[in-house]
Parts: sequence; C-alpha cells; structure tokens
Amino acid sequence: MYQLAITRDFIAQHYLIGGDWGRENERHSHHYKVEVRVQQQDLDQHGYLIDIVDLESSLGRIIDSYQENTLNDLVPFKDLNPSLERFARVLWEELVSRLGIDGSVLSVRLWENENDWAAYRQP
Repeated sequence: MYQLAITRDFIAQHYLIGGDWGRENERHSHHYKVEVRVQQQDLDQHGYLIDIVDLESSLGRIIDSYQENTLNDLVPFKDLNPSLERFARVLWEELVSRLGIDGSVLSVRLWENENDWAAYRQP
C-alpha cells in the first residue's frame, strides 16, 4: 500500500457552543497543523498516487479560507459546535470535492496543539 502525506500549519479562531467548557466557550486561537494522507494500492501511469501540486494547491486554498478567521462565523460551522473532530471532517469534505477523488483514499488528521488531534476518513 502506497501512502503520500503533506502537512501545513495555520492559525484560526473558534469558541465552543452547546455546553459549559469554561474558557473554551470564549473566542480563542489555535495553531492548527493539518496532515492530508492519500493511500492506495496502485500508482497511476506516471508513478504517482496523486498529483502533489494539485493536492498542495487545493489544501492551500482551503487553508486560506480559514486562516485568521473565526470558524463559528463560516458557513460549514453555522449553528454547529466547531469541534476539532468536525473541523477534520470539513477539511476532508472540501478536499474530496476540490480534488474530485474517491474519498476512501484520503484521510485528514488535524492537531490543535502539539499533543491533541482528531482525524477523519471515509468509513
């Protein structure tokens, strides 16, 4: 099984809703790190899993839409708790849509600090 992964860092803000989580209910920033991993059994005719330039460009455009913004104010999180788990899935959905690929080959892991992360991949 072949795997290819890229990682990027960005800063975004959020505040949690729907429960009493103390300071997490107040607007705050996270220095996020996202890892996008593509995994497949076979390579294409050029010896690639995916065009890494397309992957990097797509992820870059997605990150730009979140960079320095408050997640709660953005459409994917309207009236939803912008949890780390939900954010990982939102990034996965946007990448699958932009790349036009089978989501089963893609996974997203998202750290909100050096120790804590959530991931999403298609079941």
